[in-house]
Order: sequence, then structure tokens, then C-alpha cells
Amino acid sequence: MVRQQLIHNRKQQCLSLLNSCLSINQLHQLQAQIHVSGLFQDPYLLSQLVYLSSLSPFKNLTHARSLVLHSSNPSPISWNILIRGYTTTDSPIHAFLVFRKMRQRGAMPNKLTFPFLLKCCALASALREGKQVHADVFKCGLDSDVYVGNNLVNFYGCCKRILDAKKVFDEMPARTVVSWNSVITACVENVWLRDGVGYFLRMRDCGFEPDETTMVLLLSVCAELGYLSLGRWVHSQVVLRGMVLGCRLGTALVDMYAKSGALGYARVVFKRMKERNVWTWSAMILGLAQHGFAEEALVLFETMSKNRDVCPNYVTYLGVLCACSHAGMVNEGYQYFHDMECVHGIKPMMMHYGAMVDILGRAGLLREAYEFIQSMPVEPDPVVWRTLLSACTVHDVHDHTGVGDRVRNRLIQMEPRRGGNLIIVANMFAEVGKWEKVANLRRVIRDGGMKKVAGESCVDLGGSIYRFFAGYDNRPDLMPVYLLLDGLNLHLKMVN
Repeated sequence: MVRQQLIHNRKQQCLSLLNSCLSINQLHQLQAQIHVSGLFQDPYLLSQLVYLSSLSPFKNLTHARSLVLHSSNPSPISWNILIRGYTTTDSPIHAFLVFRKMRQRGAMPNKLTFPFLLKCCALASALREGKQVHADVFKCGLDSDVYVGNNLVNFYGCCKRILDAKKVFDEMPARTVVSWNSVITACVENVWLRDGVGYFLRMRDCGFEPDETTMVLLLSVCAELGYLSLGRWVHSQVVLRGMVLGCRLGTALVDMYAKSGALGYARVVFKRMKERNVWTWSAMILGLAQHGFAEEALVLFETMSKNRDVCPNYVTYLGVLCACSHAGMVNEGYQYFHDMECVHGIKPMMMHYGAMVDILGRAGLLREAYEFIQSMPVEPDPVVWRTLLSACTVHDVHDHTGVGDRVRNRLIQMEPRRGGNLIIVANMFAEVGKWEKVANLRRVIRDGGMKKVAGESCVDLGGSIYRFFAGYDNRPDLMPVYLLLDGLNLHLKMVN
């Protein structure tokens, strides 16, 4: 009895010291004391050691893994804590290796094991390993657990297996709001936007109340589709439900209104927000730039730069470069491009290089744009070359610089099966009357079975999105839209 009391007291003393541990060195000292006291095999003390090694600010996952693997019988709690620790590392797939060791040691995973394990597989886009985990979920009889199901939906969505994500969701016997948000997120991130809206409508029909995450997701769908009427309805629901217009929700509204061209509404939401982060500023700057309000976008950027709490990111500078392109500000564009990396440490991405090419191309500086591409430290993608080729069609009709020929040849070499490139080149030849070359290119397109994706535009009327493709579409359901557009066109002619 006395011996048990002594062991209990030592254990409590060790737990107290562990709770006040502030560094990895202190942890090593405490671990040595636990070994000396003969308490290392105590499951709870071991789990606390693993917790501090896996999830504390001074964590060391190598040490945590060693603790678990060198224990004679670690509890499932210790395995789960170790797996969870890998969700915040650069090597989340190592969690799967830990899980495999766990199974080899005969430890039984539980419903707390799989959510973090699936999260690690999702972060690493490890489809093969995640599918093996899915199989283990069935073997352990946890396929009906709602939290495991939510993470399975998220995992398949992150791996771009949208049909699998939808299948898991549709077969879930029980769902929460998080379940609906997970499947909507999977649809949004895989650009199945209309399916995302469909799940939202089903969610409401099933009696679930959307939360802030749901609204943010739906607003991102509206932003991508240009579905302004639905976006305004979502905004009205935010107001009616008394949701706080925090940074996340406010930014989603600004982004939706800006991308839909309703800049007046975007400005109002932006000005009313009490708290803004870099994404809020970036959404407003980019929206203004893309819709031709270049000077206002640059003024807003200067205002943001005076705020010491906000530092620009890659989206901010994309908006700034876009503004310079629309305003024809070549020197300023060069300066901002330089400041992005040298002042703020933002490494240019392909989109930034493309924006600089667009700035130079719009200004008619074709040779300079070509030399800029040649000097890029990364291999330019076809979009960058296509940007310059489009500029050549406007400024280099007679091919005085020779840039057009070089860009055409390079682009066709990179994408020989892309019909759109050949059609652009054929149109350029047609502009200068080289009809034989036009005929040859069109023959290549026809004989090769290549097609150009038809141009598409959308009209939001009465809360519905109507899609139009290049060429006349005589579908009966579109006739009212054609009549309305014809009426508007006639009215404009009469006014003018």
C-alpha cells in the first residue's frame, strides 16, 4: 500500500513538472527522471511526453516518434497524438508510416486516429495511401462515423477525386453542417461550381442552417460564375441572419462583387469593414484593376502600403501589375515588379511574369517583351507566350520586328495539338493577306481533328445564368433572352 502511494506521488510530481515544461531540454531532463523512477511505461505519462514532443511550441517529432516506437505498449492515445503532430509539418505523409507501424504493433486505431491521418494524406495529396486508410476505416467498422466521413470527403476533394468525394458524402448515414461544407468545398476547389450550388440547395432542403463557412464557399462560387443575383441573395441572408461581417466573410463579399463587376457594392462593403487583412485589400485592388479603374487601384495600394499591419502578397502585386497594364504605365510596372521581390521578398510567379509581358505588349514594346521572356529565370509557360502573341496581332500586323514569327513558332512547338494557337496564327496571316498559309493552317486543323474551345459568355437574368457560345444558339429556352437583348440593342440605337 505504501509502495503504491509512493508511485502515485511520483507520478503526480512528474505530471506537475511536465505541465510546466518550457523547452526541449527540460523535457529531456524530465524524461530521464521518469525513466529513473520506473514510470516510463505508464501510459498516461508516456502520452504526455509524446504530446509535448508532438504538439508543443518546442516540438520534436523525431523524438516523439522514438518515444512511441521504443515503448513496449503505447496506448492508442500516444499513437493518435503522434499522427496529429504531422498535420502541421512539411512532411505530413510520414503520418501514414507511423500508422503502418501502429498496425504492425497490433494497436487498434479508433475514430480519433483516422480524421488526423486522413488530413495528413489530404495535405500530401497522397491518394494511394489515403485509399488504404479508407479500406482500414471499413475494416474497423468506422465508415458510418460522421467525423471520419467528413475527412474522407475532404481527402478525396484535395486529391481531385470529386466523384469519390461525392460518393462518400452521398452514402453517409448521418451528416453535420461540416459534412455539407466539406462536399461543397470539394466541388468549389475542383471547379464543379454548379454542383456546389446544388449541394447548397439540398442542404437547405434537408433543414441544415448554413454557417459562415457555407456562405464564404457560396460567395466564391458566385465570384467564379459571375452570378451576381445569387451573390446578392447570399449577402441578404448574411444580413438577415445577423452574421458578423468579419474579415473572412467581408473579404468573400468584396471579392464576389468585384469579380462580378459590381464595384459600387464592393466599395461599400470594403469601407464598412472594421477589420481588413491583406486578402481584403488584394481583392479590392485586383477588382478595380481588372475593370479598368487602374488609378484608383494604385491609390488604394499606396494607402494599404501606409498600413504597417498589412504587407502585400502575390495577389496584391498581381492587381498592381494589372493596373499598370490597363493604364499603360511601363516604368511603374518595372518598379513594382522589382519591389515585389527586392522589397517584400515575394518571388514572382508565372502570373506575374505574364502580367509584365502584358504591360509591355499593350504598350507595343514587343521586342522588349520578347527579351523579358527570354531572361526569365523559369521556363515560360504557353500562357506567357500566348499573351505576347496576342499583342503581336495588334501591334505587329506587318511583322516589322520579327517577334511574331518567333513567338508563333515557339508556341506551336510547345502546343502542336492546340487548335486555338493555330487559329490565332491563321488570323494573323489573314490580316496581311497570306491566304495560302491561312489555307494550309486550316487544313492542318481540320485534318488533325483539332478544335478551338468556343467563346463563352454568361447573362444573369431573373436570378438565372444563361450561357452563350460562339455562333447562333437556337435553343427554345434562350429565345426570351434573345428578344430582350434585341430590345435593349434597339433602344440603344434609338437613344444614340
